[in-house]
Amino acid sequence: MNAAAEQINQNMETQNTPSFVNSILKVEGIDVSFGGVKALQNVGFSVYEGEIFSMIGPNGAGKTSMLNVISGFYKADSGSIWFDGDDRTKASPDQVARMGFARTFQNIALFKGMSTLDNIMTGRIVRVESSFWREAFYFPARKSEIAQRRHVEGIIDFLEIQSIRKTPVGKLPYGLQKRVELGRALAMEPKILLLDEPMAGMNLEEKEDMARFVLDVNDEFGTTVILIEHDMGVVMDVSDHVLVLDHGKRIAYGVPDDVRTNKDVIRAYLGDQ
Repeated sequence: MNAAAEQINQNMETQNTPSFVNSILKVEGIDVSFGGVKALQNVGFSVYEGEIFSMIGPNGAGKTSMLNVISGFYKADSGSIWFDGDDRTKASPDQVARMGFARTFQNIALFKGMSTLDNIMTGRIVRVESSFWREAFYFPARKSEIAQRRHVEGIIDFLEIQSIRKTPVGKLPYGLQKRVELGRALAMEPKILLLDEPMAGMNLEEKEDMARFVLDVNDEFGTTVILIEHDMGVVMDVSDHVLVLDHGKRIAYGVPDDVRTNKDVIRAYLGDQ
């Protein structure tokens, strides 16, 4: 990292400068408004390659809005987003996906009538190189299909959902549907995995399973993870760094031990004591 880039990082991180070296995602001065409501106000942070980065805050703090800006669903009123050193502030959702971003949603967004296997296969669309001439000849197309299927079968094994591979996802319990949605995101081979409350509504056993898979994705695949989660125990256990938002503003950033004792964070969650 050159001196100028290092200075920018120091200016952005007002406390607890991370020990990570390479920032893969840099968010600078993001403002988002809906009518007269300011969802995000001058929010900036860096996400470092290979880390688990969590965003927390009370309901309405702006966490999902920030994730929507990163994934291209929302366009910021001002500010910029840099990925791997390139300005991708104006990228569309499909362009963001092809850059290497994949996400899950608060509300499960699966094809309920399709099987687990077929739902995860849809995540391979961004990785399939297709053309008229390739589709015109059966054997090359068939070879590609076999390769995509093999990759998806590997994800099914990884997530331990072999027994439901042919089951329509609409018939699955909530926790398994969440796991299928994670599988579809992993099928995109993301550089950055965006998880919007992946454990919401789960029982303790399901939460433990999902937390284990998130850790394994990060550890075994080297995938950078950006996580929104309300379970503070999970956040503090799995995160390398934590960003705290409140009323659309950044109020804290740092390692979990420092964030949990931050007076502004305590006030945001518990009110003035």
